[in-house]
Amino acid sequence: MKTTRIYISLLAQFVSLFTLSAAIAADLVIENVTLIDGTGRPPITGATVEIDGDRISRITRGPAQPASDARRIDGTGKFLIPGMIDVHLHLRGGARVTPEGLRDPDTDVEAGRAALHGYLYSGVTSIYDAGNNPDHIFNLRAMERVGTLIAPRIFATGGIVTYPGSHGSFEGSTLVDDWPEAIPLLEDHIARGPDMMKLTLEERGWGARPMIPMLPLDLMQHIIEYANDHGIRTTVHTSSELRARQAIFAGIDTLSHPIIQGPITDDFARLMSVKKIPMATTLTIGENYSRLVEHPEYLDQPLYRAVLEKAYIDEQKTRIRDEYAGRDWTWWMKIMTPIAQENLRKIHAEGGILAIGTDQTIGPAVHRELELIVAAGIPALDAIRIATLNGAVFLGRERDLGSIEEGKLADMVLLDGDPTTDINHAKQINLVIKGGIIIDRDRLDLPVNR
Repeated sequence: MKTTRIYISLLAQFVSLFTLSAAIAADLVIENVTLIDGTGRPPITGATVEIDGDRISRITRGPAQPASDARRIDGTGKFLIPGMIDVHLHLRGGARVTPEGLRDPDTDVEAGRAALHGYLYSGVTSIYDAGNNPDHIFNLRAMERVGTLIAPRIFATGGIVTYPGSHGSFEGSTLVDDWPEAIPLLEDHIARGPDMMKLTLEERGWGARPMIPMLPLDLMQHIIEYANDHGIRTTVHTSSELRARQAIFAGIDTLSHPIIQGPITDDFARLMSVKKIPMATTLTIGENYSRLVEHPEYLDQPLYRAVLEKAYIDEQKTRIRDEYAGRDWTWWMKIMTPIAQENLRKIHAEGGILAIGTDQTIGPAVHRELELIVAAGIPALDAIRIATLNGAVFLGRERDLGSIEEGKLADMVLLDGDPTTDINHAKQINLVIKGGIIIDRDRLDLPVNR
């Protein structure tokens, strides 16, 4: 661990120099742009967005009179959306796998940094890591917050809180089995500074999965109450309507996944609307198995080629593809993904809150999630809100993030195409701005720039 700390310290110094060359800080004005503000309101043509420091200072229709030294960007023919937010991922580098197949607890900062650059390149300006090696993800979060690492805003759980033997009970997790005996363990967990606390309520026994122990509901309720009393929001892994209902009435703040074990009832769709419990969409993780087997050419899309190493893509198309083809799980997920899509459509139609989550660790997956959301029957304009403002609601950060409104942090993406007419136009990224700073995508440490 001492070697790891020295390495991270040296890397932070290097990345600090890199940060200065890859970002251009200035007061900005984006003029004559079509504004899609993330709230779901209709686009505004001919808008001018002024940025003072790291925040949006004024939004007007028509030309503005900014300070003479402001940097002006001509938005004619372009479309401005908020920076996208992925509310469910597990960032690379939390552990290394040795050639013998063993887990090495040493972390790989470079792998995490590369993935973070891939998110920024893809227009994602905030992420929530929903379970990882705490040392790895909290180190990266600290570097991002002091400005020594170019990255999306990082929100993180660290280790998961769950019952021994249940889903997510791996190294770094906080395992609790009784109350109030769990309190000292939760105190230690909270001392690490998680932005949200993640629990699991899952006995499995579905698809090709075996049965496992499950967190008792009374213990879950105590944990949620304890976290909330300490100002921490909670989320939970569930996969069925039954467990999602139980988690909601135990007081959970958000749901980490859609219902995928079967069709939801109309009552559940209405419940999600009434309770306004945000739900992460995470369609991509299950759909990707059969997609890779049947359509490996998706990895040849420019965005994937830009952010993923050739060796990684080649391995996906060969060894991983063959592995997926032989799994029952792959074909079970292919059957169930359309059911999950319809479940999400029903919740959205009733007025529930969906937020984009991929359960992956690559920026382009956010765009695949958008495609699947729209394919489910959700309008593209609504999908933009799901990828932006609703993500901020999920994180409890909607006062500062998620939409282009006066006073909010200036996280936004300038597009060359209209995503409300074709969601694939969200890939036509012209500029990425985080906190009023233009990210120089040409200087990010990615394959496209080598």
